[in-house]
Amino acid sequence: MLNFEVKDATHKLTIARSLKKYKQPFKVIGTYTLIDNGTEPEATVQIEANGRFIHEASTGNGPVDALARVLKKALTPLFPEIAKVELIDYSANILNAKSGTSTDVEVTIIFSDGEDVWRVYHLSQNINAASFNVLIDGYEYAVLKNSHNK
Repeated sequence: MLNFEVKDATHKLTIARSLKKYKQPFKVIGTYTLIDNGTEPEATVQIEANGRFIHEASTGNGPVDALARVLKKALTPLFPEIAKVELIDYSANILNAKSGTSTDVEVTIIFSDGEDVWRVYHLSQNINAASFNVLIDGYEYAVLKNSHNK
């Protein structure tokens, strides 16, 4: 039987972000753009880090895949460790089915860099927005984890 720990990155990031000395390794400028025609979703994003601005676009096998690909594409030149990060599980849980299409959705993604495994989650009425925020947090955790190990 395999024995490993899935770290709660959301909890760790929440604590880190509450500290005055915390500095984000990168910032999303504005927000993402997602165009989903049902066949070939496309996402765009602008990232600022280390005095550099990167604007990227990417397609995917669904809206969340397009968001994951565009973030990885934008962040990898600035943070090469992101290239090793993989999404190994994705789930979206509807919290109150009686609310219909306006219900809150909790998105959880489990990430791995081949050495560690971490879980990130976010709540929103918009599944794409929740997914985007989870992706941002998962990649931010990877960057922070790598900078701490140097």
